[in-house]
Order: sequence, then structure tokens, then C-alpha cells
Amino acid sequence: MNGLAAAAGAGRVRDVSGLLATMTSEERKAALPVLKEIRAEIRGWDWDRWRERGAVQDALLVAGAGCLSGAAAAAAWIGARDLRSATVVPYGVVAAVLEDRDPTWLADVAHRLAARVSTAQQDAPLIQELVGMSGCETPTTDEYVQGWALSVTPARVGPVALREDRHAPVLVPRMFEATPLPSALTTYDDPDHPLHWPSTLARLAEEGVLDRAVLVDGCVLRLLRGGRPGEMRSLLHVLRGLGLTPAEESARVADWSGMAADGLSTVAAHAQQVLGRVAARGELSTRALAEMSAGVLFRTEKKLVRAQLSLLGKELRRDPAAAPELLPVVSEAFGHEDSEVRARALKLVARYVPAVDAGVREELAASAVLLGPAHRGEAETVFGALGDGDGEAVSEDYEEILPPAPSPRRLDPAPESVAEVVEQLLVLLRGAEDVVAFERVLDGVVRVAHREREALAEALRAAMTGRWWTDGTVGWADDRFSQDTRGLEVVAAALTGRVSARMLDRARSRPVRPGLCAHAGLSHAVDSRLWEVCYFLITRPLPFLLATPTWHTGTLDAEVLVDRLREYARLGARPAPVDFAQALLRVRREGGEAAAKAAAGLGTQEGDRLAAWLGDPEPVVPVLRTATADDDGGAQAPATSGLGRRIAEARERPAFKREFPRPLQWLGHTQDIPSHRCYHWEGGARYWPAVLPQDGEALAMWLLPGVRATAQDDARGDAWCLPVLAEAEGRPGPYLHRALACGLGARYGEDRLAAVDALLVLAARRQLDTGLVGREVAALVRDGTVKLNRLADSARTAAATGAYRTVWGLLAAALPALPAVAPAPRGLGEILEVAADCVERCGPDTASRTAGSGLVPGLTEQAGRGGSSRLVVQASRLLAALRQGSEHRRPETAKTSR
Repeated sequence: MNGLAAAAGAGRVRDVSGLLATMTSEERKAALPVLKEIRAEIRGWDWDRWRERGAVQDALLVAGAGCLSGAAAAAAWIGARDLRSATVVPYGVVAAVLEDRDPTWLADVAHRLAARVSTAQQDAPLIQELVGMSGCETPTTDEYVQGWALSVTPARVGPVALREDRHAPVLVPRMFEATPLPSALTTYDDPDHPLHWPSTLARLAEEGVLDRAVLVDGCVLRLLRGGRPGEMRSLLHVLRGLGLTPAEESARVADWSGMAADGLSTVAAHAQQVLGRVAARGELSTRALAEMSAGVLFRTEKKLVRAQLSLLGKELRRDPAAAPELLPVVSEAFGHEDSEVRARALKLVARYVPAVDAGVREELAASAVLLGPAHRGEAETVFGALGDGDGEAVSEDYEEILPPAPSPRRLDPAPESVAEVVEQLLVLLRGAEDVVAFERVLDGVVRVAHREREALAEALRAAMTGRWWTDGTVGWADDRFSQDTRGLEVVAAALTGRVSARMLDRARSRPVRPGLCAHAGLSHAVDSRLWEVCYFLITRPLPFLLATPTWHTGTLDAEVLVDRLREYARLGARPAPVDFAQALLRVRREGGEAAAKAAAGLGTQEGDRLAAWLGDPEPVVPVLRTATADDDGGAQAPATSGLGRRIAEARERPAFKREFPRPLQWLGHTQDIPSHRCYHWEGGARYWPAVLPQDGEALAMWLLPGVRATAQDDARGDAWCLPVLAEAEGRPGPYLHRALACGLGARYGEDRLAAVDALLVLAARRQLDTGLVGREVAALVRDGTVKLNRLADSARTAAATGAYRTVWGLLAAALPALPAVAPAPRGLGEILEVAADCVERCGPDTASRTAGSGLVPGLTEQAGRGGSSRLVVQASRLLAALRQGSEHRRPETAKTSR
């Protein structure tokens, strides 16, 4: 027993295995307490002993597995996270140690390990060994299937590994049911690669090693479930490799219909092609075609919708008698966002409408009002006079539909009990960044710690067990927390005694290093306040925080701050410097005369400072213009080109050095706009707007590089700030408008939606300069930062909310710089389509008042080029809409506009 403990403590895995073979069951049982003591000891080792710790972990894992007699205890020991080293777990040694156990016991351990979500994938090789030794049924948990798929493929190249694996017939079908789909199935896209699973599965099904029908069922059912694009692509590879027969395709019409209606674009396109083949063979009923068409025509992908209209056209040519059942489905496309789709649908209906009765014709005419003004003339030719509807153009009576301007929301009171504080703190530590919750919980921690610090500390010790800083030394935690607070994590560490007051005192007064960007300064402002709060939690708990915002935007009412200072004076408490400075940066100064008088009457240094601050008309960070040689905008707005240059500066404010603590003095110095995204964008950025909620334009200036990267570098997620800045206090300036222009052309949809939200918020607050945004957009398109197809998607989304006049105002300012460009920018046809839709919806008169009189330069030339390209058709449509007044006549075509 002593020898086993010594070998395990020294990390000698082979010696442990040999000693176990010579020990009786009683000796093994007696060794367990010592092994547990060693396991507890190594948890407290510093990270510089990682190599030694890894060896001991491996030895302990083998020793414990050999000594434990219960299957549940053995599985828990083998699967324990704290016994996992950085190297590969010695599965072969563990299996050898257990080979003398009863097969039933081995089977129990194997299935228990397979059921462990956290480790089953990693333990797949050991589970395979145990299953082979026991002869039990193969486990089929998702995690084990994932691990098995990864372990079996690299073992022997190609189908050989699966052909010889007796578990493959059971586990391969389970691969299609696992969530997520095993990564082995999706790793390689090249069908010629030897580890390409889809090709391998199709080959083994052809050889009869795997049941082909089971694979087909698995693929189809998983495609119906949906998933990530890579998963669906791999499943389509498998399905195509299996080569379904016409009978198999026809037997699954309902499945293909579901995929076509609800699947990813690639899946829907495949299902649509299959159904097209089934229809061509005359094996697709009219009712089934109508049902699946209704789902496809509702989709936004224009390629799918156009293909479905083509399929319906073929079926109607084959069987004109199907018109009464199919034409009402075709009319569903009358309301599609794409004008060409609407035109195709109308043309198809017009061709076959003579074959329907009066009732169907009346139903089709009722749907025709969705076509909009561009197609109203053609629709009236087919159906006669149409009634009023949403599709009718509006001129004099047009009214913009905008969301209500957002109202500030008050913060809820801070949590007041130990249990509430601990619960909400844990939620924040495990969830996403939330400024409102962050401020409430931080204030709650301070308030509760002031009343019952020891009770809060004890509750946090129990709740924080297992976090990375709970086992190391105080010095080790100091080193890491002195560089990054990791949000409220440092607060929990401070209250539980894991960081020192000395480190916190140094960190809270540390200035921003010269030369760092404003992003570093904003992060340092947040961290410095946390370090300061932690320092006072250890040395002199504050009664509450002064800088906790009143409103969700991060702003603080001046009257509230005066009341807090009055309470501090009553309690004889001394404000924390960074917290008080942050309160000044957040306080609303507009209309603060009464609050300034009350602050001056407090008779305290902080009251006098607040009174002077409320009376100071100077913005915190006054943004100035640095003109450059090629700018044509004078000194009134940022340049619309050369975004990488230093284009702005902040006026020096020496008073910051005298009146603000060192962590915030950087705000009084000149700040450059970085030309690229810096590493400071990696975390904590969502707390930055709350540092300067009264100066949204300065924030927009500093956040601009990240938003620009969403369009220029295809970055993801950095346009989150646009709705926040749109709701910020103060008048938005040119930098916010430029950031908005970048966000509208972002690569990813969530970023474009954030920009659209900001656009509508500014429009609702009557703070949007559509001309400025449009000119910025045009400049960004010219220099290649923004792609027109992305801009068109944003504009279409905004217009669909009812903001046609707002979107037209933006596009009218951008278009003069675009049609005349040769060659025409890709996506210009989409932009012209949205513009034409906006003009038709709000009416030419309203459009002229919004964007000024006159036609867009270059539009006539584009429309006169001839042909049926999207660009020519939409240029003709926009030209006709601008020329024709508010009458509902057929728009001019490319030929008539020459």
C-alpha cells in the first residue's frame, strides 16, 4: 500500500500498474484514503508545477481505477476532471489494470463512462476497450458516438477502419441522430480525401457492410431536423453518394416538401430539384405541388422562389386543368420583396387566368393589390379595376411609419440580501455582458458588504468553489487580477480573500500608459473602478456607490447624485475617487441649475466639485476636425474617404489632470482614431458606453474602427454599439452617422440589423441626417469598404418597417455618386430596386420633398442601355416612378425611357 501511494505521488504510472497486479482487494481498499489525500493535495499546487501535476494525475487515475471496487465509484474516478492531465489519458494502462474484473462490472463502467457528458468523447478509446473486454452492447450516447467517430477514422485510412469495426453498423446510424453532428463527418469537404466520411459511407453501403436503407432514413430525417450549414452540406454529400432511385425519391414527397419549405437554402434547393424530377415523371400530385409551393414562395431567397415559379409554370403547361388549384398559390408571390418575382408571378397568372372560374378570379384580384404601384397597371389589365390596399401608392397623404422613440428606463433597486447578491453575481459571471445588471449587482455587493461583510464572504466562498482563482495562492491571483479584473470576478475574489489590498491599491491609481488607444483607456476606466471598489471592500467598506446610473443608458440624474453626496456627508463617509469621478462623467448636466445650487449648499469638497461641473458648458471630450488636403467638407464634418488617417482629435483639457484621478486623466489629452481594430476589442467593450454616456459622439469616434471592420474586414459582432449610441444623450454627430453607414454595409446579418435599429431610433428621435448617411455610404462604396448588395439588404429591411421616406432620403443622397460609375458597381440593381419601391410607396411628391427635385444623375443612361438585366429594369422603374407623378399607370420600360 505504501509503495502504491509513493509511486502514485511520484507520477510513476508503470510502477502503479505493476504494484496493483500484486495487491489483494483488501490492500487496494486500504490504499484509497491515501490516494484521495494525494488527489486533494495536488489541487493546490501552483501552475508552475504543471508537468509534475500531470504525471501524478495520470498515476492517480490508474491507481484509483484499480483500487475501487464499485462500478459507479470507478467510473466517477476515471471521469473526474481534476485527474485529467494535459497529455492523453493512459487508456491502455487503465484497461490492462481492469482486465481481471467481472464482465458485468466492466460493462457497467463502460456505459457509465459513455453517459458522462463532459468526458465520454475523450474516453471513447477506453470505452471501446471495455466493451470489447465485456462483450456488452455498444453504448449509443451522443458523446460516445462523437468520440468513436473521431477515434476510428484516423486509426486506419479510408473505409478499412469502418469495415473491420463490429460496432459500425450500430454507431453509424446514431451519427445522424447525435447533436451536434459528429465533427468527423463534417471535417473534410473533398470527396477524394481518404478521410471523407460521406464518400466512405456511400462506398460501404454499396458493398453491403452498412444498411443502405438505414443510411437514407438517417440522412433524410436529419435534414428535416435542420442544423448548421456544414452539417447539412455533409449530409447532402452522403445522400447524393447513396444515389436514390426514382422510386425512393417519389416515396418521400412529404419529406422533400418539408425541406423545401423550412430547410437551409442548400437543403431546400436539393429538395426542390428532387421534387422537380418527381413532377417531371408525373408522380407529384397537384395538391402536393400546391402545398409545397406555398411554403417555398413564402421564402426570402429569390433563387428558390424563381425556381419554384418555373416549376409551377412547367406543371401548368403540362396540365392547364390544374390552374384553379395552382394559381391561388402563385398569387402568394404577389407580396414578395423582389419586384422581378412579383412580375413573374403576375405574368404566370395572366397566362392561365382565363382557365379559372369567377370565384378564383376574384380571389386572385384581391391578392393583386399586394403587387404595388409598379405592377398595378398590368394587374388592372388582367383583372380590371382593383380595390384599395396596402400595395397602392401614396402621395399627398403618405405618413411615415416609425417605431416610437425609445424612452429611458430606470434601473431597478440593487439587490439587498446576501442570497440575492450571490445569486445575481453568479448569473453575471456565467452569462453575457449586461451593463445594467453589472451596475445593479456591483452596487448591491457594496451595500450588503457594508452591513454584513462576513456573511457575504462566507456565502461567496461556498458559491465560488472550483473557480480558477480559488485553489492558487494569493500572489498567483494578484498577478492575474492586476492586469484584468475579468469583470465582477475580482470582486468575488476580493471578498473571499484571494487578492491582496496592496495589489488593489496599486492597480486602482495606475494611469493609462502613454501611447495606448482610447479603447485601452475605456477598459482601464472600468477596471480601475472595480479595483477601487475591491480595495475599499477589504479596508473600509463604502455604504453604497455614487456612480450607479439612474437610467439604462448609463446616465445619472444630478438630483440623485446630490442626494447620495448628502447621505455620504451624514454618515461621515469619504467618497472613493474613481467612483466619484465616474459619477461626474455620467451625470446629466442639462438643466442642472437647481441641482448645482443644492450641491454647493452641501458644504463638502465633492459638493462644490459637482456644482462647478454642472455649470461647465464644455463637453467632456470636444471632438474637433483635423482637415486634410483632399477633403472637400471644410472643417464641419469628418472626411468621407481615407478612413485610416488620423481624422480627429480632442482638445486638451489641463483641468482633468488636477480634478480627476489618474485612471481618468487620459480623457483630457488628445486621442487618435486607430486605423484598425486593436486587441482591446477582445472583451469588455460593452461596458464602454457607460463610461461616457453624455458624450455619444466621442464614443462613436472611438468605436468607429470596430464598426468599420464589420464591412471592410468581415468582422462579426462589432456593430452592437450602434443602437446603444443612437439612444445616448446629446446630439449625434458625423462620427455616429459614419459608423451607421459602415454598419449598414456589414458582412453579417446581425450587424446590419443593429445598424437598421439605430437608423430607426435616430429617425424616430428626429436626429437622423439621411443626406449625411447617404453621402458617407457613397464614399464607402467608392473606396470598396461597403458592398452594395449588403447595403440593399439593410435598406430593404428598414423600408419594410414602413420607413420608406427615411430610406429614400438616404438612398437619394447616395445614388448620385453611383449610377455614373463605370463599370456599374455590383449590386446597383438591388439598390435601385429598393429605391424604386420607396418612391412608389411614398409617392413622387413626397420623395421630391425628401430628397430635392430632379432626377438621379446617370439614371437615364442606365435605363437606356437596353436589355433585361436587373440594373436596366430597376433603373427604368425608378426613373418612371420619379417622372410620373402619383398616377397609377404602367411604368416606363427601358425602351420608352431612352
